[in-house]
Amino acid sequence: MPDQDALSIEENVLLTQTSWVFDWAQSQKDKLKGVVDNVVAADHLIGRTVRDVERWAERNSVWPALFGLACCAIEMMAVGGSHFDLSRFGSEVFRASPRQADLMIVAGRVSHKMAPVLKQIYDQMAEPKWVLAMGACASSGGVFNNYAIVQGVDNVVPVDIYVPGCPPRPELLLEGIFLLQEKIGRGEKSRAVEAAEAAAAQAVV
Repeated sequence: MPDQDALSIEENVLLTQTSWVFDWAQSQKDKLKGVVDNVVAADHLIGRTVRDVERWAERNSVWPALFGLACCAIEMMAVGGSHFDLSRFGSEVFRASPRQADLMIVAGRVSHKMAPVLKQIYDQMAEPKWVLAMGACASSGGVFNNYAIVQGVDNVVPVDIYVPGCPPRPELLLEGIFLLQEKIGRGEKSRAVEAAEAAAAQAVV
């Protein structure tokens, strides 16, 4: 630090301003570090481990398979439109190929004739895969309590999320997808994986 007595007035002013700028910059840096530390302490970042980052990516890129069967499919189409804009949550990419899909949204009633097709498409989906039963018909057969309609799609494939309604509004389907995202974020397994692990454990016993 130079001797301030030997400096001119202009140099003293410049030194003072420079010192003030450095002090201000240091205070901003400390403040920002405090904010970052608080965020990290609250675990609001993507994650602290590779598995956390994997779960974050998985929950924010759930791609549904196209499987509209009845009037619920109209509401499912509305979710992909600009008004509800499912793309905000990373799930707007409805895939025509089951090999590129993570989520099967069963939108509508499932007939016994359609059940083998549904099962085949489900089997072609890669793990991890999830199933959402949309509407009363997919969940329990709805008003179609007869020989032609499967009384709940969980008789064909394991279901992770049930969305009630006849038909459920797009907001309710969004809520179902949010619940699935939360489930994935917590690291929970799909019903299919749980059933397979339970069967394997039973076979060992």
